[in-house]
Amino acid sequence: MKRTRYVDPRPTTWEIPAGTLVGVVLVWALGIQLGRAVANLLAGGGATFPTRVHLFDSLPGVLSGNAAAGLSGSAAAIAGPGLLRVCLVIVELVLTTLMVGAAVWGWRRWGPGRVRGVASRADAERLLGRTRLRKNATMIRPDLHDHTTAITAKGKRR
Repeated sequence: MKRTRYVDPRPTTWEIPAGTLVGVVLVWALGIQLGRAVANLLAGGGATFPTRVHLFDSLPGVLSGNAAAGLSGSAAAIAGPGLLRVCLVIVELVLTTLMVGAAVWGWRRWGPGRVRGVASRADAERLLGRTRLRKNATMIRPDLHDHTTAITAKGKRR
């Protein structure tokens, strides 16, 4: 408990934001390749991925609407620019939503507003049990439970 009162004197450094930025850009770049694979799959050409050599240098071609950029060999059917753009937008929106959700979860879990020293719901259930929690609810969380049902000195409820 005493350790939580002290502020960490170390300044925030650049490594965590830089690593986060690199991770986000990498996920977006791989999302472009995944979007192209989905578009080519829907066009009937199968899920096509570039080799590692052409993974990043094919991105400008894919973004310009060329679904065959960086692919070795010729696929049976290549997606048109319209289908490619729709698939890219959908895949990137899904990936961005997942990244934002992960960031919100991490911020709540490890961020400065986290609650320290309070048991989680699972811990409370495991240690106390639901019956005991409900029976002692007014003692455990008096701010949440109504005190008007308390018994008066004459034995009647208010």
